[in-house]
Amino acid sequence: MRCPSRRPACHSRHLVINRRLADLYRGVAVHATADLEHQAALELLALVMLADDSISDDEVDVVREISTEWRDDGAFEDYLRPAIEEARHAIERDRVDGFLDSIDERISSRVLRSALFSAARDVADVDHELSPEEGTILADVAVRFG
Repeated sequence: MRCPSRRPACHSRHLVINRRLADLYRGVAVHATADLEHQAALELLALVMLADDSISDDEVDVVREISTEWRDDGAFEDYLRPAIEEARHAIERDRVDGFLDSIDERISSRVLRSALFSAARDVADVDHELSPEEGTILADVAVRFG
């Protein structure tokens, strides 16, 4: 952006505006990344819930509790339904590995990555029974995120 005059005050004002815009967009990027990571984490937990072909209220409650530990903005329901649909499509199309690859690519936060195996295990263990499908997904999660 070119300053209409060559006065130092004008140049300083443009620098301040540019700095404010940069700060604003940096915040947007951080929030956008957090949204993508949160959605990916919920997709992973939805995959674990669907692994035994059913979703119980107890599983949803555990996922809700875990989700609010990661992000407490009240948008859980807005994120959960699309996450379940994505996980369901991956299972129906026999594309679970690709789905896990996609989740893996979208989560860069070390803190979130390190919490995923524990969270997935908590969801799988709600009914105190580990199905072979849940075990397979947990093993893959342990390798990718553990």
